[in-house]
Amino acid sequence: MDAKRQTELLDYLVQRLEDERGHRACELVSTDDPWLQFRALVNTRPPWPADEAFLAAQDELLQGMIAESGVHGMDEALTCADDGRLRLWRGDITTFSADAIVNAANSQMLGCWAPLHYCIDNAIHTFAGVQLRLECARIMEAQGHEEPTGRAKVTPAYNLPAKRVIHTVGPIANGMPTARHRVELASSYVSCLDAAAAEGLDSIAFCCISTGVFGFPQREAAQIAVRTVRKWLDDNQSGIVVAFNVFLEADEAIYAELLGL
Repeated sequence: MDAKRQTELLDYLVQRLEDERGHRACELVSTDDPWLQFRALVNTRPPWPADEAFLAAQDELLQGMIAESGVHGMDEALTCADDGRLRLWRGDITTFSADAIVNAANSQMLGCWAPLHYCIDNAIHTFAGVQLRLECARIMEAQGHEEPTGRAKVTPAYNLPAKRVIHTVGPIANGMPTARHRVELASSYVSCLDAAAAEGLDSIAFCCISTGVFGFPQREAAQIAVRTVRKWLDDNQSGIVVAFNVFLEADEAIYAELLGL
């Protein structure tokens, strides 16, 4: 996407979002960058339907930006030498084209509402588009209560290169995981794999569930993740290919060690 077209789309979308809300982007963020203004406005937009003109412009923008960043797939991930079902890939999960990517959600399941917060929940909702929050709201309204820890919900991925997003709420450990937290974290991995199998998917990319603001220690979380995924694949005699997606160098080193890479 050329710079002129991107600017045109952003100017249009920011104006539409400001008109819809009745306030300016500068009330959320002190920047003149139209992309950051757009992002802040959609981060805080309620789960409202959007008209065809808005969605067409938004989808063109997001798909163009993702394509420009470069779409990645399982063939670029490092393969575990003793288990070809397990992979390791470091990068931005919003550019990964697995059948499903996993989102570390909160119990409201509506994404991160903090303007420009760079958690994975915020990133996935931003680049999927406003359709994702609306679909999550529909699911949660039908459910009638907050999402329990350790469960999973499946949605379309909309503008992301993945086919599906599987949302799971990991335990909030605050640096001191209990036995219950460990069971809940394992349950998140199992629930996501169960959901992927039910959808007939062949590949899934896991983020590092609960290791961000939820405070589960990275190494222990990775150990639970690898152990739980291996057991599920063996118990279900499944050929699902699983990538552990990491963003930080420290997490990459931990998973590389655990996978024998």
